[in-house]
Amino acid sequence: MKYTIDRFEADFAVVELENKQFVNIPRSAIPSKAKEGDIISVEVDQEETKAQEKNIKKLMDDVWAD
Repeated sequence: MKYTIDRFEADFAVVELENKQFVNIPRSAIPSKAKEGDIISVEVDQEETKAQEKNIKKLMDDVWAD
């Protein structure tokens, strides 16, 4: 998914989604160097997701080990 930063209002960036809807996103959720007109790309990192799931499972197994 990609979205375009339309403008900044207080602590939010108003962005236009690919479907032409506008939504507010907290400034803290976008790169600090982003500016009006920039296009932000958002994607799911499957490898990192799997690694995190593995780490969480290990932590849970360690906590509930018999």
